[in-house]
Amino acid sequence: MNFKKALLPLAMFAALATGAAQAQVNVMLPANPGGGWDGTGRQAMQAMIDAGIYSGGVNFTNTGGAGGTIGLAEFKNSQSGKADALAIFGAITVGAIDMNKSPISLADFRPIARLTTEYDVIAVKADSPYQTLAEFVAALKADPGATAVGGGSAGGVDQIALALLAQAGDVPVNDLNYIPQASGAETVTGIINGTLVAGFSGVSEFAQFAEQGRIRILGVTAPERLAGIDAPTFKEAGYDVEVGNWRGVLGSPNMPDDNYALWVENFKKLNESEQWHKVLETQGWAQNYLGGAEFGQFIADETVRIGAVLKDVGLVD
Repeated sequence: MNFKKALLPLAMFAALATGAAQAQVNVMLPANPGGGWDGTGRQAMQAMIDAGIYSGGVNFTNTGGAGGTIGLAEFKNSQSGKADALAIFGAITVGAIDMNKSPISLADFRPIARLTTEYDVIAVKADSPYQTLAEFVAALKADPGATAVGGGSAGGVDQIALALLAQAGDVPVNDLNYIPQASGAETVTGIINGTLVAGFSGVSEFAQFAEQGRIRILGVTAPERLAGIDAPTFKEAGYDVEVGNWRGVLGSPNMPDDNYALWVENFKKLNESEQWHKVLETQGWAQNYLGGAEFGQFIADETVRIGAVLKDVGLVD
């Protein structure tokens, strides 16, 4: 697929609205229920319905594992050529394809929209001896193997964030003890019960547990401090690390052009809607919309960038 393929003229949308009836859209959520992708997909579609942008039914499928590659492979095999079939994915998937030697390519799918970017936080147990990011990095440097750190799927943003932090702190990346978890909630459980010394996840997945006093956030990977999070950025703490977990929507491989153009327009309208803005505010997600062919070029660029980072930190050959 050519990501730079031009979209249909906007003048065709009037015809599309009557000629491409949408009785139901199938949405692949390539993760377990309760995580960031699950929430993004379900809340985006609900906001789209609430805003009157889409009025058909929605069928969600959760198929987790391997950074979204298992679900996307299933999506490709079962939905290729289908008119109304979408999948949620994000930055995690880009690295996971290389890490898991997945046969899929993001170029196989049609790029609909990038919706959000969420920054990572690193957290420890509330009564952990590590009060600052610098203290944690010192412990990591002293004994990387004994410092178990949890986060999302192998090759995802969480592992990349840890690897970049290790690089910035002169910790041998190949000695890190990173343990992938099925969800942010599972990472929190590991931190609290002591099987993990620390964990990485998105702000939305850790904030509530920090507010409850169950974990302590030591730092955020954002370019500046985040509202409601009492922790410095990694750069403030002395580590030149900035990385975000963007999330977006793909269309099925070979989705018909009229439906593709319609879904690109639907998500553009969603991005501008009051209903979606309320979701963003409630979840603490940063709005970061990019649509259609421009999103396709972004995916292509990210594939190169993240691939290079994974090689630099020794996660792939």
